[in-house]
Amino acid sequence: MFYRAQEKKLGQTLLPGLFWGRMPFLQILFLFFWRYLDRKTSTLDPALRALVQVRVAQLNWCAFCIDINALNLLKRTNSLYKVEHLPDWKNNTTFSIQEKAVLNYVEQVTEIEIQISAELMQELKVHLSDDQIVELTALISFQNMSAKFNAALNIPSQGMCKIPSKSNS
Repeated sequence: MFYRAQEKKLGQTLLPGLFWGRMPFLQILFLFFWRYLDRKTSTLDPALRALVQVRVAQLNWCAFCIDINALNLLKRTNSLYKVEHLPDWKNNTTFSIQEKAVLNYVEQVTEIEIQISAELMQELKVHLSDDQIVELTALISFQNMSAKFNAALNIPSQGMCKIPSKSNS
């Protein structure tokens, strides 16, 4: 039933689901966690959530995660501009002050040695409530787990989102 729903929605079965399916209980936990983080009632903006997930995927070299999360961002913003310019977000004026604060936090949390400065936390609190920061941290942690899982198992992109190369933009 799960795989049929994927095929109906995306036109294909997602490869990570096949790997997670080897351990059905973990797959169910993974899906519940994901569904909660991607719920419509989240206080985090859907486009911001997708942007966070693309950046975490890039930092973890997860081709599948970049692909599917870029597709989510495209659906939520009708643009891939930010995906194309995400590696240089610090110098790109297209990213809002809030997005830059969040992306800075994303990179800090994704580092091997996590040490969040008081200044960064204060900057986040200008844009997000304490509850939103907790949810953002859970989203980053979830995406790190997912990206590391997929990258470790060498799960490739499935071509769901065609991201133009820099030479085409």
